[in-house]
Order: sequence, then C-alpha cells, then structure tokens
Amino acid sequence: MATKQQKLDDIRKQILDEKVCPELAKTAIQLVFGDGNPGAEIVFIGEAPGKNEDEQGKPFVGAAGKFLNEMLEMIGLKRADVYITNIVKYRPPNNRDPYPEEKEAFLPFLRKQLEVIQPLVVITLGRHSLNCFLPELSISQVHGQPKRKGGQVYLPLFHPAAALYNGAMRQTLIDDFAKIPAIIKTIKKTK
Repeated sequence: MATKQQKLDDIRKQILDEKVCPELAKTAIQLVFGDGNPGAEIVFIGEAPGKNEDEQGKPFVGAAGKFLNEMLEMIGLKRADVYITNIVKYRPPNNRDPYPEEKEAFLPFLRKQLEVIQPLVVITLGRHSLNCFLPELSISQVHGQPKRKGGQVYLPLFHPAAALYNGAMRQTLIDDFAKIPAIIKTIKKTK
C-alpha cells in the first residue's frame, strides 16, 4: 500500500507527464508542488508560486512565507506540522495573477492532493484560492469564518502577501489565524 507521500509524488509526476499548462512551464524554473506533512490536519492553499518559490521549488518561502511561518509559531505550529501548496504549480510570468484556465487545469490535481492528505481544515489564502472552492463568497466578507462544503471545512484568510503591504490587514490576518486551534478542536469534536 502506497504511503501518502508516495501518492503525492505520483500526483506530482502526473502533472509533469501530462504537461499541464506547458506555456507556464516554459517560463518557470520548476514545478512547485507542495511542501510539508502529508498527514497534516491543516492544508494552506495559495494562488501560485512567486520568484523565490520558483527558484527553491517550495511554496511560501519569500516574504509572505516568512510571515506565514511567524503566524504558525504564534499558534504553536511549524511548517513541518502543516501542508502548504498553491492552486497553480508554476510561477506565472512577472508574478501576474493566474488565469482562470490555468487554475482550472491544476484544480483536479489540487483536489487529488487534498484527497490524499484528508486535512481537517483547508485554509485558503487570498481570493483566488477561496474562489476555487467557494466561488460564491467574497474574502472581505468571510475571512476568518469557517465554512463547510461537501464535508470539508474551509477557512478563508487574506493572503499573507497582502498583509505585508497593509498594516490593518496584517492585524486582521493575525487575529483570524489565532482562531485556527479552536476551529480544529471544534472539528475534532464533531467528527
């Protein structure tokens, strides 16, 4: 029986074998699949890799990633405890927003990642990630409020990058992040 990590490695290989988004792949250094604990209770999903992520092959390693790490520490976690990925697995040129068809192309693979990991909560970082799972909702209205859909709990949060440029949003994100342990506890009680 394959381990969760082996199953994730198979999904990564499938993306490469099927040449998903070849135009994006051409302009990127490498595929940025995901990083962390394949048995995590929490999965964070951003929109797409940036320059540092593309260079290092890991999601959230730039300034936004440092802020994410700090917030994890605030709630007693570290990167190795969670799983972090993006919808789109290649860096869009010039850090542009991912196009709808790029998100659509990668979504089946992201869903497979979630099926393997089976997290208690999926934390969407920013509007692109939220809109892939809960398209009817607006990040500014639902941030920090857990939502259940199809048996999965989602927690929409602002993207850490946005908080780096906006002091008020930074505090909002820290406050929303602080709710994670209580949300996990509640989910475990209802399981």
